[in-house]
Amino acid sequence: MIEVSVVIPMKNEEANLPPLVTGIAEACEGVAFEIIVVDDGSDDGTASEALRMAQELGTVRLLSHPQSGGQSAAVHSGVLAANGRVICTLDGDGQNPPSELPKLFKPLLADETGKLGLVAGQRVARQDTFSKRWASKFANRLRGWILKDGTRDTGCGLKGFRRDVFLTLPYFDHMHRYLPALFRRDGWDILLVDVTHRERQAGQSNYTNFKRAIVGIPDLLAVSWLIRRRKKARPEERFADNQRLESDE
Repeated sequence: MIEVSVVIPMKNEEANLPPLVTGIAEACEGVAFEIIVVDDGSDDGTASEALRMAQELGTVRLLSHPQSGGQSAAVHSGVLAANGRVICTLDGDGQNPPSELPKLFKPLLADETGKLGLVAGQRVARQDTFSKRWASKFANRLRGWILKDGTRDTGCGLKGFRRDVFLTLPYFDHMHRYLPALFRRDGWDILLVDVTHRERQAGQSNYTNFKRAIVGIPDLLAVSWLIRRRKKARPEERFADNQRLESDE
């Protein structure tokens, strides 16, 4: 039975795929895992490379979007198709070291309270350009001030969460950047862990600071509205004493 599904959203990341998959397999040794590559409308050999690795390694699966839907759409497709009860995500550009994955899935697999919904990575010593670091810092401060989500780096691709909980969240484009706020909104505990960061291994970024800013402001206002309109209570199943006895037998 699969315990952990690692979802990788990718667009034109052919060269980054083999080392990323190899690193994930090494990091997940000792747990039952699968790797779901979501090819988000690539026009290079990303899909072909994923199929080659799927034939080579039985743990790799490929999902393809005929046209690009964005990172949140890719993550959502991967989660829907996943078999694991715990989902881990990381960016397809190789900047999130796969060796950090155990920091995400181990707390979720070990949780006995049933209250931990999300483990979110927070990058330290970011290997990005000054402009990208500055824009990210500004956006994170603004987001934190408005949403009070308690994290300094919501844009980090390294995240682990319960599949069943994620699928109850409101889905919208760019939601992957607001997972801490959305999980807190519904009353789930969040664990924040520091993770390392490295330079892009190959290829070119699919994002610009201007593009992020244009979509970020309306998204921020929408998530703020969702938090104010959150469901006030989450049901808990209760049992009579005789029902508990029957389930123990």
